[in-house]
Amino acid sequence: MTEAWIRIEDWLRQHSPGAFGKLAGPAGSAAITAAQERLGVTFPVELVESLRRHDGLTEWVCFFPEQEPLSLDQIVEFYEIRMDVAEDVDGFETHSPNDEPWWSPQWFPFGGYDGDLQVVDARPGVGQGRLGLAPNSSGGDFSAAYPSLGAYLTVVADAFEAGGAVGVWHLYFAADGEIWWDQAGKTELNGEPLRPAHHVRPGMEPGHA
Repeated sequence: MTEAWIRIEDWLRQHSPGAFGKLAGPAGSAAITAAQERLGVTFPVELVESLRRHDGLTEWVCFFPEQEPLSLDQIVEFYEIRMDVAEDVDGFETHSPNDEPWWSPQWFPFGGYDGDLQVVDARPGVGQGRLGLAPNSSGGDFSAAYPSLGAYLTVVADAFEAGGAVGVWHLYFAADGEIWWDQAGKTELNGEPLRPAHHVRPGMEPGHA
């Protein structure tokens, strides 16, 4: 986990300092403990390790290929919202055609965007620790889950360093030098050019041929 974060940080520091500067500092141990006590839960070990590296982002940037990393406060907020809503709409139960409930008390948000959450599944069993999705409009989706949060961050670090995809998502540089994740073959964003990030050679700044 920490090794993957260090690799991501090192690549961003060299190739996208703007994105690197939007990483928040670590969440404090006391704050993490208080959050767990407030929710009456114990966070997965990998989620705590990640929070102790970075407490989300200081402002939005297309940082990761699926969802943006949440702060500790956002994790608490989204967890409480999902728990409240699930109780009102029978969201803890599985309803056809879904194989998963809308929410589980043992799902812990890591990332989020537009109401959808990327969650660590802490339920006992063979899938414990995997990273999947909890959409806002349907049941949970672990069909393309990563075996762990650390495994996901390692795949992202590999894509930063060597190119390739994370699922269907490829890494680009936008015209302003910011990183951007999109599907293969994209050439522009809002009318401005997108450049595949894996064309960058070590020591080169984004925006140079």
